[in-house]
Amino acid sequence: MTDPVAELAAASGILPRYTDTTKTVRETSRETEVAILAAMGIRAGTEAEARESLADLQTGRGSLPDWAVVETGARPMLAIDADQEWRLHFEGGECHEGRGPDSLPVLPLGRHRLELGDQITWILAAPTSLAPPGRGWGLTVPLAGLRGPKNGGFGDFNDLREAGLAAARAGAGFIGINPVHAGFPTDATAFSPYSPSHRRRLNTLHVALGDAPPEEGPLIDYHAAIPAKRIALRRAFDAFEAAGSSPEFEAFLAAEGEPLRRFALHQALSDRHGPYWTDWPAEFQDPASPAVAEAARDEAQAIRFHAWAQWMAATQLGSVSRDLQDAGMAHGLYLDLAVGTHPAGAETWMERDQFAQGASLGAPPDAFAPDGQTWGVAPLNPTALIADGFRTLAETLRAQLRHARLLRIDHILGFDRAFWVPEGAPGAYVKMPLQAMLAVARIEAARAGATIVGEDLGNIPDGLQDALAASGILGCRLIQFEQKDGAFKGAESYDSQALASFGTHDLATWAGWGKGADIAARVELGHIDPERGKVAFQTRQAEAEALQAAIGGDGSAEAMHRFLGRTAARLVTVQVEDVLDIKDQPNLPGTIDDYPNWRQRLHIGAGEFALDPRLGRVGEIMKATGR
Repeated sequence: MTDPVAELAAASGILPRYTDTTKTVRETSRETEVAILAAMGIRAGTEAEARESLADLQTGRGSLPDWAVVETGARPMLAIDADQEWRLHFEGGECHEGRGPDSLPVLPLGRHRLELGDQITWILAAPTSLAPPGRGWGLTVPLAGLRGPKNGGFGDFNDLREAGLAAARAGAGFIGINPVHAGFPTDATAFSPYSPSHRRRLNTLHVALGDAPPEEGPLIDYHAAIPAKRIALRRAFDAFEAAGSSPEFEAFLAAEGEPLRRFALHQALSDRHGPYWTDWPAEFQDPASPAVAEAARDEAQAIRFHAWAQWMAATQLGSVSRDLQDAGMAHGLYLDLAVGTHPAGAETWMERDQFAQGASLGAPPDAFAPDGQTWGVAPLNPTALIADGFRTLAETLRAQLRHARLLRIDHILGFDRAFWVPEGAPGAYVKMPLQAMLAVARIEAARAGATIVGEDLGNIPDGLQDALAASGILGCRLIQFEQKDGAFKGAESYDSQALASFGTHDLATWAGWGKGADIAARVELGHIDPERGKVAFQTRQAEAEALQAAIGGDGSAEAMHRFLGRTAARLVTVQVEDVLDIKDQPNLPGTIDDYPNWRQRLHIGAGEFALDPRLGRVGEIMKATGR
């Protein structure tokens, strides 16, 4: 007899097994299958429930696929009978009706809804590949840390403009920052940019107001800085309202419509009940409840304030983007899309059906995390994502590309398969609609004239990097990892369809890597025992010697940057920590309060970048290597 739970799990995209980075084959347990199905909203607690859910799933599937990808400007080829009537809704609103497959129209760029009786197929009309970028380079900086130790607070959009213009004068084609998604401004401990409240809204704490810095020193004190910034925002809003608002703000409200109003309502409720909706009184946890409707009337001015703050953030970030492109940057802003959203943030409150409940994204076990990783962010539910025509993904990408011509998609492995860790059970992989998600990325990037970079590091599924390359999406290549059997790749051996860098915000800097600063930090924190640390130090020393042999020169940051510039990668990023010879990395994965993650200020402020000869020297090196 067949196993209805296993059959249902397979039909829902849960992989029965996987091989981790240590080459260990791990079977997906029954406990995990049931837990992940529950997180998807599918009942499978007993075999009878599983059979019923499987029957419902099979009943809902018709003769056509749930989605299809076609090339922009082509006519879809679908198995429609000659006498079958259909209705096709273009994404732009235009509607076509006809009978049989031959009368289907040529499709413009976009996500289009085909109705065949009760069945719906989403047709994704996308370019087959994005245009490749020219050979260039850019600078990555931590936005929060752009204020130096003498001017306190944390970086704002004016600081970003100053740093970006300095990079442009040095010849950089872009400046990259960590995600600027909306966070949790009432929780001074929730400042990680990779655990946002809503990825289609902006972090208003970076709005530039000319407010006085609340504190000084090498580390940001968010407990002091965030309340001070919130007070300054309120005062600025009150002054704005007293002056009679503005036509631009009113136009923004009208254009953003109900999604902005719903987000601002969430923020107003957070002011009253706390940052996480799962802790709110039960009557406010449902956005459609009468209590929430009443709160919307009572909190009208608070809702307007939060909408104004979003307008300010969008206006300022847009201004930075235009200024950088006017300064000659080929791409301007290089933004970063976080892999997931906080399970108790605005995004999951507003669109609960789009996300799995009771499961987190994570990573399978490896040599450094034998129990795997749980990231504390909610996965997209593939069934709901497809049923809604990939709207959530499209709108999330569009929100970033509104301001950027270069976008990094964090952990793009999740386009192929996402590692879900359900509550109370081991994790497993869930298959995602890869070709559809890549098509949506191409659609949104083509609309914006943008380049997409996919962070393809880790336990990479077979064929994913080929699929990214076919789509014109750049992969990520890190000098630290580009080695095999103790030898590092030569510059000419790097993939051209990639963005290369020495490391990332989660890895050791150039000044720290050779000295094993990341290893020392983990030994000091007790993450690695001293004996294992000693072995790791020895391994790192051998790696440092091998890298020195590969890059040549005197072992300086300049030599590394010269090697980076010579790589075959189309784009390269220079990390500001390496320009300024900073030893400590911005973030140490697996730590929270025991390492100053996202709190370190740069040694100089953004306004001093243009005067620092080290940035100019990097520009000269990149120009000399043909960038």
